[in-house]
Amino acid sequence: MKIAVINPNTTASMTATIADAARRVAHAGTEIVAVTSSMGPVSIEGYYDEVFAVPGLLVEIAKAEREGADAIVIACFDDTGLDAARALAAIPVIGICEAAVSTAAFIAQRFSIVTTMERSRLPVEHLVHRYGMGSRCKVRAADVPVLSLEDPNSNARDRLRSEISAALKDDRAEAIVLGCAGMADLTAALRQEFGVPVVDGVAAAVKQAESLIAQGLSTAKRGAYATPVTKTYHGDLARFSPAAMGV
Repeated sequence: MKIAVINPNTTASMTATIADAARRVAHAGTEIVAVTSSMGPVSIEGYYDEVFAVPGLLVEIAKAEREGADAIVIACFDDTGLDAARALAAIPVIGICEAAVSTAAFIAQRFSIVTTMERSRLPVEHLVHRYGMGSRCKVRAADVPVLSLEDPNSNARDRLRSEISAALKDDRAEAIVLGCAGMADLTAALRQEFGVPVVDGVAAAVKQAESLIAQGLSTAKRGAYATPVTKTYHGDLARFSPAAMGV
């Protein structure tokens, strides 16, 4: 099977981190194709960035499906463009936030998500409620910019560890979910340091994608995720009309 893991921001080094996390857990027979969006913000921190990341994401999703992907993983914890992607694609599309919280729910009654910035915490909190986990999950922000996770001279990782400690003490969390794809390379070390399950959404999404493929399941194409209606799009967005996208 072939899974396209798409980073909807334009930072290739983050895509490399995401790809490593995906390949570590993928079945031996699974091909992971990691893709960086060609347009949009260098990181996604809040609603404004998210909106402008979606067009580039959809272009890559359409391309991946044409090139034979069996499933798509959107590797941003905001589940950027997830609903639009599911309407566009005929194959399963998994968001890493939804995958992570559903995985955490199998192994813990109470868990906390530790994400990056406060402006990112609020969208994630809304997703947690949408996915029915509001009574079981607390969302925290470590107050670190996304790209600082890649800077060894920043204090981002120390701030992340401090917020995890607070979650275990104050939230009585039984497990931790890492609320950014750029944290994927820290999973094993944090599990060992804190002695609790630490869930990485990239890994969780890859395994759920493999499961859907193996079961022969895909997104329902009636109702909310029905194929987009053919119509004309004007101006700079003409290339995103359903016909132009190959739908």
